[in-house]
Amino acid sequence: MVGGFGRFQWIHVTLISLPGLLMASQNLLNNFTAGIPAHHCRILVNSTHYNLSNYEVPEQLLQVFIPLDASVPVCVGRYVQPQWQLLANGSANVSDAQTESCVDGWTYERTEFLSTIVSEWDLVCNLRPLKQMSQTVYMGGVLAGAIIYGGLSDRFGRRSVLIWSYFQVACLGSCSALSPSYSAYCIFRFLTGMAVSGVILNGVSLKVEWIPTKTRTLVGTLTSFFFTFGQLVLAGLAYWLRDWRKLQVVVCAPHFLCFAYSWWYSESARWLVLKQRSGEALKSLHRVARINGKPEMTEKITLEVLQSHMNKEIESSRSSYTAYDLLRTGGMRRISVCLLAVWFSTSFAYYGLAMDLQKFGVSIYLMQVIFGAVDIPAKFFALGMLTYFGRRVSQATCLLLSALIIFANIFVPSDMQTLRTTLACLGKACTSASFTTVYLYTGELYPTVIRQTGMGFASTMARIGSMAAPAVLILDEVFPALPSIVYGGAAVVAGGFACFLPETLNVPLPDTIEDVEDRW
Repeated sequence: MVGGFGRFQWIHVTLISLPGLLMASQNLLNNFTAGIPAHHCRILVNSTHYNLSNYEVPEQLLQVFIPLDASVPVCVGRYVQPQWQLLANGSANVSDAQTESCVDGWTYERTEFLSTIVSEWDLVCNLRPLKQMSQTVYMGGVLAGAIIYGGLSDRFGRRSVLIWSYFQVACLGSCSALSPSYSAYCIFRFLTGMAVSGVILNGVSLKVEWIPTKTRTLVGTLTSFFFTFGQLVLAGLAYWLRDWRKLQVVVCAPHFLCFAYSWWYSESARWLVLKQRSGEALKSLHRVARINGKPEMTEKITLEVLQSHMNKEIESSRSSYTAYDLLRTGGMRRISVCLLAVWFSTSFAYYGLAMDLQKFGVSIYLMQVIFGAVDIPAKFFALGMLTYFGRRVSQATCLLLSALIIFANIFVPSDMQTLRTTLACLGKACTSASFTTVYLYTGELYPTVIRQTGMGFASTMARIGSMAAPAVLILDEVFPALPSIVYGGAAVVAGGFACFLPETLNVPLPDTIEDVEDRW
């Protein structure tokens, strides 16, 4: 009655989607802020004795002070006494030479990165696990945000929590760049991760609840391109700046602009009606009608008309809902359990592939561009699948295809790096298509009265998956193919669970738990 997908929806969806350009930067930032530059022990030599500067040693002289043999781990350190004979005979036997740890710190190359948290706080050798710990802490914040902001949104509204989340990302994300220590950095990243969850989850719900049923697939897929292009933006910014503090500010400060314009958003009319705030819902609908060029509808849409259309939902909403209601009834329980498996596996495989770009042996900036660009055909693939085959088939197909590609990569010899990289890109494309599908699918499966709690509950498993993914890489010390087996196996299991979800193609959004039980 207020114009379907009109001018208001175009503006509304675009403004909510714009921060997606920077959401990819937040989730994948660790590839660049925690990149590991080439490094070696710092050499402090007596300039009067060796006629060298105190801190800079010519490259050809490094072999005199540091074991450069590729078979010798960099953490071995340096020779206790310089091995001058290596200048005359580079193959001289120095296996008996004594070494010591890097007591004077490290020297880092500044070609690929000018500065990272690794070079700032010497997170190498024994401290190397702290590099990945910063990403795990961030994802822990995203997990906490999914739990906390999901419930707050159903209580205080999508718009209010979304506005606050923008402000929190802008402030605390920028503060991360001022961190004086690794501990402070992790605290700020955790709090930023919480806010990122608030932005993503509330943005999805506020978009879905203001657009007509038939346009949900197209809008959901096209707006996910903002995240895809955000990966390309991240590669460009990281290549340009190459300094972790500057990069941190540049990807967080623009959220102040999002905070400024977000006051234009209209609160979900569905949510307002179900919270017994029909008067405010009516004002929102009248505003949308005027923006969409249908001012005459402001006379036809009255409080009585609104309440008569949503009488059943209003009666149902008089009850309060908790996370327990996601599992209390049969239909809701089936949906929730299946979605938990799908979210976990999708995130698990996605971040397992996307968060270790330095292992491919080519420029990390180029790999970020390739991994971002491969999402573009993946989104179109998802759009076609969602439109013609429905949500259930699309979700199961994306997961099973990603598993097949991950398993195939196990049998490719390690010296065929190009083929291995190509298969990794295809696997990442399938998991990206799975992400596109599950965000839209989850919003359509859960009823309005508890949709945001459901989104938070389901995406909680995604955050657990993203936290677990880096840890699984350690298993390659046990058996090189083991991480791939774990990633692929999880995708197969989730693909099976996806087959038990109900289809939602061209089905109106459910508003109450009773709608879900009656329909599915």
